[in-house]
Amino acid sequence: MELSTWMLLSLGVSVLLLLCRATKRSWRSRGQRLPPGPTPLPVVGNLFELGDKPHRSIARLAKVYSPFMTLRLGQVNTVFVSSPQMAREILQKNDAVLSSRWIPEAVRVLAFNEASMVWLPPYQRWRNLRRICKTELFTTQRLDSYRSLRRQKVQELVQYISDSASKGLLVDVGRVAFSTTLNLISRTVFSIDLVDLYGESSQEFKHVVEGILEEAGRTNLSDYFPLLAKLDPQGIRHRSTKYFKRLHEIFDENIERRLHSKRDGTTARNDFLDELLEHQVQGDGTKFDRHALKCFFSDIFVAGSDTTSSTVEWAMAELLRNPRVMAKVREEIVRVIGFSREVEEADIGSLPYLQAVVKETLRLHPPVPLMLPRLAEATVEVQHGYEIPKGTRLLINIWAIGRDSSLWTEPEEFLPERFLNKEVDFKGRHFEFIPFGSGRRICPGLPLAYRMVHLMLASMLQRFEWRLPEGKEPRDLDMEEKFGVTLIMASPLKAMAVPTKCC
Repeated sequence: MELSTWMLLSLGVSVLLLLCRATKRSWRSRGQRLPPGPTPLPVVGNLFELGDKPHRSIARLAKVYSPFMTLRLGQVNTVFVSSPQMAREILQKNDAVLSSRWIPEAVRVLAFNEASMVWLPPYQRWRNLRRICKTELFTTQRLDSYRSLRRQKVQELVQYISDSASKGLLVDVGRVAFSTTLNLISRTVFSIDLVDLYGESSQEFKHVVEGILEEAGRTNLSDYFPLLAKLDPQGIRHRSTKYFKRLHEIFDENIERRLHSKRDGTTARNDFLDELLEHQVQGDGTKFDRHALKCFFSDIFVAGSDTTSSTVEWAMAELLRNPRVMAKVREEIVRVIGFSREVEEADIGSLPYLQAVVKETLRLHPPVPLMLPRLAEATVEVQHGYEIPKGTRLLINIWAIGRDSSLWTEPEEFLPERFLNKEVDFKGRHFEFIPFGSGRRICPGLPLAYRMVHLMLASMLQRFEWRLPEGKEPRDLDMEEKFGVTLIMASPLKAMAVPTKCC
């Protein structure tokens, strides 16, 4: 946590407010059998234990206390899960009772949480939005119908890298992967490219998306001392509002343009926007109005663009840091596909080592290190006689599970071979490996992310040899991470692409 002046002042205010309400009852009062955890300080509880990288702090504490652990954060009890056994207990056995969301103040802006599929409780409106995703966006048939569009976007990516290579320019891997994914989504939804790979427009959109995710993942006093929420002492709500406003402006422009063309009788585009405008009333009778559209698009664009591009960036960083693995995966791609044709999605199944590289990347660098927070709708009894009381917040530390030495040999090493003879996928069935979640809240965009990550990586590795900037050795590569809802590289990865001679 940042211990700047504003935070110390805010804590002082909270202490004065809360001491007035203090009682002699323990935080483990009313006979609750909460999981173990460190002794909380008065008023602030264990808030200072979080640090600026909570996923790492919680992993360290779990080794001391328990992988099923309670922290008192301000006024709030929060249970952290860092083992596959307890993850299964939460996400499978008790999924129905424990799948509601606790909503951070950073997303309680512009009424976003009231229409967002990510933050809505798992009731009728949420089910309607999930159904739309499953039937209109991410079915196998619909994904297959957009195969040529994905091929086109990857061709544009390869051309951009080739142009950069011819000029001796470094490639900002995360930016170009983000732009490619963003344009794929925007073509699917709006039938246009939102950004230009060669311009700076993608930087603004990337800044907005990363800003939203960073603010939502930031330690916010307002989330732990509700009396402070209206004061917004850290300015998180203010900054988050600005980011969401800019995002919604972009969506408004495209929606308004489409409505105008419809009034003029222009031919329909038959894209996802047309589909939604055609069916504006949901199954429960609630109108899919402009606000609902913008919130739905925010979910799709923010989650889809950032997680996919960060996975590609982390994968390339690990490959550059591990030349042996880089050589091995390139050899497989050349052997199976060669140079005479482009990589196709149908080739992914024939590239087991590439798939292992992606899985190993997701193990070490899960897109969302702490699964989005859940809220207990009722008191639940779990293993070893512990209780999760009604109203308790829950977070599953996917990052810690992926680096657990009792589950993985040499957990800190990048070793894709571990997945070659291991029947483990990331579809939520194997709780030692759940980078996209599990249960009813599993990421609905997983099928698209699977195709895009493999297709981009395979194409980049087939067409180019990748090197670090001159003078930099693999061991010098900065692998520092920046924590938010998603886990991104603190220093963007920039590398030199050299066209493969056989091409």
